[in-house]
Amino acid sequence: MARREDGRDWAYRVDPYGFERPEDFDYASYEAFFSRYLVVLTRRAIKWSKLLKGNNSIQKSLKVKRYIRKGIPNEHRALVWMIVSGAQANMEQNPGYYHRLLEGEKNAKLLEAIKTDMNRTFPDNVKFRKTADPCLQHTLYNVLVAYGHHNKAVGYCQGMNFIAGYLILITKNEEESFWLLDALIGRILPDYYSPAMLGLKTDQEVLGELVKMKVPAVAELMERHGVMWTLVVSRWFICLFIDILPVETVLRIWDCLFYEGSKIIFRVALTLIKQNQAFILEATNFPDICEKFKQITKGTFVTECHTFMQKIFTDPGSLSMATINKLRETCREKLLSQG
Repeated sequence: MARREDGRDWAYRVDPYGFERPEDFDYASYEAFFSRYLVVLTRRAIKWSKLLKGNNSIQKSLKVKRYIRKGIPNEHRALVWMIVSGAQANMEQNPGYYHRLLEGEKNAKLLEAIKTDMNRTFPDNVKFRKTADPCLQHTLYNVLVAYGHHNKAVGYCQGMNFIAGYLILITKNEEESFWLLDALIGRILPDYYSPAMLGLKTDQEVLGELVKMKVPAVAELMERHGVMWTLVVSRWFICLFIDILPVETVLRIWDCLFYEGSKIIFRVALTLIKQNQAFILEATNFPDICEKFKQITKGTFVTECHTFMQKIFTDPGSLSMATINKLRETCREKLLSQG
């Protein structure tokens, strides 16, 4: 086994999903967290096995919602995402559809745009390297090409490559990744990836309104220094926290996203802002604010995914879909009137 200069095994430098750990990775605190989290994972795995009982179906219920909020074990994650998102039903109702998309006529411009982004997708993940066998770049390319021809209104947009990449890492299945991408882009994230990105712009404004209601001092700071929300949170929304928060935390967020919908993104964003309110308020100028927003997505608070997930359901207080939809309506109208 290849050794690093610091004496660590190469395997140790790569996480279970294939991502290389950064040079400044804090192994000691991560190991302390993970040994505690392993106990939780083991307990949850037993409960999930009982719930599924070799069955490939789950009925939505308060119990299932509670289980999902406490995390889906990795061995069941792909199956549960497929079922609760509606992707499984869509795949079963459209047998052979995915392969027909790949075999059909192609849009050359779309293929070029996707090809361009291949090497930019997870350069720090050993499974996406050209030298990997199998190289997940081929799988990713197929999923994005099929999706671009399936949803012509969206085609391909940067950010989709990272989302599809994560889906492939979890499902290890090309067709399932395609249908999960369809669930996210077609249903769960309203109009995030269309050319005008109106849904994305709307939701960033909605977050701004929610911060005014729930963390007014931060909203006031942003306004005073003329910092637009899109500057500090656009990647949170576009990449659904990929490359922003630790992998394990992102997967726990996605567990809830597939079951409860886009409301979860606001819960995560509000928790990050609320928990770090004092730190953000230390900022005295525009670049300082932007730097603080980069810092709040690092450290033990976000690494300890189990307690972090508990916080997102308590910290922001009540957050109904009705409130979000009302805010979406007013923010969308405002954006459209601005042209």
